[in-house]
Amino acid sequence: MVRLLLIGFAGFIGTLGRYWLSGIVGRRYGETFPFGTLTVNLVGCFIIGLLFYLMQERYLVNENVRSIVLIGLIGGFTTFSSLGLQTFTLLRDNEIALAALNIVASNVLGLLLVWAGYTLAKVL
Repeated sequence: MVRLLLIGFAGFIGTLGRYWLSGIVGRRYGETFPFGTLTVNLVGCFIIGLLFYLMQERYLVNENVRSIVLIGLIGGFTTFSSLGLQTFTLLRDNEIALAALNIVASNVLGLLLVWAGYTLAKVL
C-alpha cells in the first residue's frame, strides 16, 4: 500500500512538472502547434532512457524505487515516455515485429479511438 501511495505521489509531482514545462514552452512558442506537449514527450523519453539505464543496468536500484521514479514520476510527467521505453526494450531484445506493432497500435488505434470518442460525444 505504501508503494502505491508513493507511486501516486510521484505521479502527482510528474504531472505538475508536465503542466509547468508545457505551459512555459506554450507561452514562449505559441499554441498553434503543440510545442509544449512535444517538448514534454521528448524530454520525458530522454529522461526515462537515462534513468532506466542507470537504475536497471549500471546501478541496481531497488525495484520499489525504480517503480516510483519510472512509473510514478516520469509516467506522470508523460506516458509517451513509457511507450518509448517499452518499444526500445522490445527492439533491444530483437522483438522487431512486437516493437512495430506497439508503435502502430498505440498511434493508429489511439488516434482512431480519439476520433471514436469525439464522434460518440457529438451524437449524444
